[in-house]
Amino acid sequence: MSHSHGHEANRNRLLIAIAIVAAVLVVEVVGAWLSGSLALLADAGHMLSDGTGLVIALMATIVAARPATDRQTFGFRRAEVFGALINGLILVAVAVGVAIGAVSRLMSGEAEVHSLPMLVVAVIGLLANLVALLVLRPSAGHSINMRGAYLEVLGDLIGSALVIAAALVILTTGFLPADAIASLAIAALILPRAFVLLRDVVHVLSESAPADTDVAEIRRHILGTPGVVAVHDVHVWAITSGAPVFTAHVVVEPRVFRSGETGRLLDDLSGCLAKHFDVEHSTFQLEPAEHAAHEDELHR
Repeated sequence: MSHSHGHEANRNRLLIAIAIVAAVLVVEVVGAWLSGSLALLADAGHMLSDGTGLVIALMATIVAARPATDRQTFGFRRAEVFGALINGLILVAVAVGVAIGAVSRLMSGEAEVHSLPMLVVAVIGLLANLVALLVLRPSAGHSINMRGAYLEVLGDLIGSALVIAAALVILTTGFLPADAIASLAIAALILPRAFVLLRDVVHVLSESAPADTDVAEIRRHILGTPGVVAVHDVHVWAITSGAPVFTAHVVVEPRVFRSGETGRLLDDLSGCLAKHFDVEHSTFQLEPAEHAAHEDELHR
């Protein structure tokens, strides 16, 4: 699938997910008001943040589809990373707010919760989140931005399940603190997701080698290519998730230059990286041994 078709598919999936989240958000706010459930309100707040995050993700996807320019030579695909960064920060803020509200209610002991409307609304939210999750799932493994959106909806799904559990406990036992406890559980589930998303963002922005890229193995493949003597000054990073970039200086045998085989060697090297390591953008500087011998030691 081309990048343009991939971005279009991502936009369509995000639009569907946004519509679902917005509808459920309204239902949960009304349900929280009718039932007095803090857990339902916490889940609604979570969905509000996720709805905002999905809108940000949609905007990032639109920007990322713009072509490269002389100023933005890699294009605008890193906008997806900044969108994921904002999503992660929103998740942290919601988790802290929900935790404070839940602890306050547990300490005060004042709560009047109507479990039946709470249960009905939570079930509606669960089913709607399941549909949104299935819509986003195909793109979650190819884009950090879409993975952020997917994780947010997954959190909503789990949040709805916790609200259902709390409603059933209150309905069957009358144990009202179950509502606040469910709110704390929702907050506890949000934070690890936010951490994972922010960790991935930091990896990309710090230009670390992608986690699934074995640089030593790439070196071995390059050294195993006929005509290659040595490789140094190797750099691997990612513009965004799923878009690795590779550069290296490759020392080659003198015959490669004498016989005009540089084009063939470049094809072999770039083809190797594309086939074995899924690196579509690779740049190689071919060097004779005498040039590599006096290159700056810092580049080794």
